[in-house]
Amino acid sequence: MKVLFYGVRPVEVAYFNQINEKFGYDMVLEEAFLNEGNADLAKGCEAVVLRANCLADKKYIDTIKEFGVKYLFTRTVAFNHIDVEYAKEQGLKVARVPSYSPNAIGELAVSLALQLSRTAPVIANTVNKNFLVSGEYFAKEIRNSVVGVVGTGKIGLTAAKLFKGLGAKVIGYDIFQSDEAKEVLEFVSLEELQAQSDIISLHVPYFPGSNDEMVNAEFLSGMKDGSILVNTSRGEIQNHGDILNALKAGKLRGYGTDVFSKEATIFFQDFKDKEIPDPVVEELVHLYPRVLITPHIGSFTDEALMNMIETSLENIQSHETNGSSPNDL
Repeated sequence: MKVLFYGVRPVEVAYFNQINEKFGYDMVLEEAFLNEGNADLAKGCEAVVLRANCLADKKYIDTIKEFGVKYLFTRTVAFNHIDVEYAKEQGLKVARVPSYSPNAIGELAVSLALQLSRTAPVIANTVNKNFLVSGEYFAKEIRNSVVGVVGTGKIGLTAAKLFKGLGAKVIGYDIFQSDEAKEVLEFVSLEELQAQSDIISLHVPYFPGSNDEMVNAEFLSGMKDGSILVNTSRGEIQNHGDILNALKAGKLRGYGTDVFSKEATIFFQDFKDKEIPDPVVEELVHLYPRVLITPHIGSFTDEALMNMIETSLENIQSHETNGSSPNDL
């Protein structure tokens, strides 16, 4: 079977080839994301596997159906970039990767929180040969801090364990309070978490029409003065303008994010010497080092990548042998 993967970075190619040794598929590894110029790569392929910033709308689905594609999969947990219902109506099978290394995201969340807490980017910036100690370097140790984890699924719980391993008091909020999470953290109401936390780390999925921009002016007003906000989940759950205002007002000491809403217009592009198309994001960038932005690289680790590749290929194999996979949408 010929399988097309979009959005394969050069550093990932060796992993794809290594894992495919036990599957034996004819893989087409396209570095670019899905766009109008590379849709024709699906000709002759039975399966297409996307990444998060590959928009599979009705037009693309009609195109690949005409090419004879049978499987439209994504190597991500989220699948809002695919018109799933229309794809299924057209007879395509749709599947995702329900999970991958939670440590990948959890470690990034902790890394952003620690850098902001210790003003590490400022301290490390010795390029100007300035070794004077500023009052802004003064920090509260993590073990004397309260970390609030919003969303205590696999990733949130992993982040909670990492924060707890550093000595922090960890509290959490989730509609579903698992017994496993209760062994690591204390569950409180969202309002209590906001008021008590020195650091809030967001690990909730995005439910369109349900939790859009849940982190807004009201949410931020309930947070502790001088606290730190970290989001390594989904950009759609935050209001960028309200976060910018909270930073300007000093309500937030720091903000770290791996995600933005409509991030496809920003991430994976070079805006050196030109303005970012979103003026709010442009202003946030200029608040460095109080604002740390990573371009949706939470899952960009060896373990997470191998999980995503293997599960994607297993989804195809399962459909070939059983007519379905446990990860179908």
